[in-house]
Order: sequence, then C-alpha cells, then structure tokens
Amino acid sequence: MELQETKKALNSFAKYVIQQSRSNLTKGKKNVSKKLYESLDYDILSDNTGFILQFIMEEYGAYQDQGVSGTKKKYDTPFKYTNKRPPSSSFDKWSVRKGIAPRQASGRFTTRKGLNYVIAKSIFEQGIKPSLFFTKPFEKRFETLPPELIASFVNDFEKEL
Repeated sequence: MELQETKKALNSFAKYVIQQSRSNLTKGKKNVSKKLYESLDYDILSDNTGFILQFIMEEYGAYQDQGVSGTKKKYDTPFKYTNKRPPSSSFDKWSVRKGIAPRQASGRFTTRKGLNYVIAKSIFEQGIKPSLFFTKPFEKRFETLPPELIASFVNDFEKEL
C-alpha cells in the first residue's frame, strides 16, 4: 500500500514545523551564524509497518530549544551545567558577528579573549533560557495532526480497495 495521502499529510506537518521554527529563530535573534537555521530539516522513513517522521538539526539546537540550567539560575530543562564551563573559544566568532566590543573605563577596547571568558562564565552561571523555537510550533501543529492523518489514511485505504 502506497499511502500517498498519509505521506502528504506528514510532509505538510513537517514543512510547517520547520518553517515556523526558522521564523522563531530569526524573531528570537538566535540566528547569528545561520548554521542552526540551515540545518533544520526532516525525513520521512517508511517500511511495511508504517512511517517514521524524523526531524534533524544541529546538536546544539536542543540546548537552544530546551535551554540549559546554569549553576546559579535554574530552568525546567533536562540540561544543566555542573562543573565544566563552555569553552570560551567557542564565543570568538559569535561575539564578532554580534558586534560585541565593550570598552574599559579608559576608553580602550577589552581583549576579545577576556570578553569571551566573561561570556562563557556568565553562561555557565546563568545558563541558557529556553527559547522553545522548535517545541512550540511542533506542539501547536501536532494538536491538529491526528484527525488530518486519520482522514488521509482513510482516503488512501479507500483508494486501495
């Protein structure tokens, strides 16, 4: 059985979730390098038993979506910092793209290495606030999915008969 209508409904669901997630990344100003934005994708796998809808994104997308609890500030999330700080070197390109260049009291720019250390320390202590850029559109669209899937499946089944 081909189940084209069912596959079409799943495709529509996945495209909506991806489009809304990308929109949320941009609106939430979490799209600095565009790496996460461009990595958002989906795949529909099928076999004799049914379909599997799989969403794909960069690994750090889960941390941006669900958030990370810091050592001083806690969020309702499965991720947390305990004893290992994020590497300060990972904020080097990010701080340049964001245009962050604070000055000392004398007017001189601080070193980028020092700035990156302060950012890493702040994230370690304060954590990353959950953005739910993926979770919200997924849950919103998922509420309408079961009736849509049932109708598509019935249409496919009638075509087969």
